[in-house]
Amino acid sequence: MYYAILLIAIYISGRFEQRWTAAGIMAAGLFVGISALQFLGLSTSWLIVGAMVITLGLCLYLNLTYALGAVLALIHDVIITVGAFSLMNKEFDLTVIAALLTIIGYSLNDTIIVFDRIRETLRYGKGGTFAEVINTSINQTLSRTILTSGLTLIVVVCLYLLGGAVIHDFALALLIGIFVGTYSSIFVASPILLHFGKRRMAQDSAPAKA
Repeated sequence: MYYAILLIAIYISGRFEQRWTAAGIMAAGLFVGISALQFLGLSTSWLIVGAMVITLGLCLYLNLTYALGAVLALIHDVIITVGAFSLMNKEFDLTVIAALLTIIGYSLNDTIIVFDRIRETLRYGKGGTFAEVINTSINQTLSRTILTSGLTLIVVVCLYLLGGAVIHDFALALLIGIFVGTYSSIFVASPILLHFGKRRMAQDSAPAKA
């Protein structure tokens, strides 16, 4: 799951911000950081935590705002789903791991649709301030998000109620994750993009004013 999120961060940085060099620097920095942590003999759990911290730190340092918003939203989705399973004392097996990977892909799809509309609006200069552009883009994609997620949830509910014990936990994880992933694209990824995007714009405009 970690490597999936890392590759997603690199793709989003290059695709939406056209900063493939910065994305490559992030990947190289992460490789060096993980190699150093492995040299210290840390366990796999601490390696994953360290890798996440390094990834988020590099996104902040390199001003990869789209990647930062998407990665934090994905981490949010996975943590809430895993937390719900922990509270319910559910067993983690391969089907649950498969469900978590599915949730990452589903949530990312929603986030990319919103980000793509933001990018198009900024490119053609149709919006006002950055906050207004984000708000308009979310409203334009909201109906599509609700319809897609609603239909998917209907299928998952049927799997949960009628699918039997074999896929019960898989369907439960999807049920939680799809709901969380749908709202995280709007209420987690977009506000993070707004906050750090405005900060980057201020930094970019400062030399020009000077």
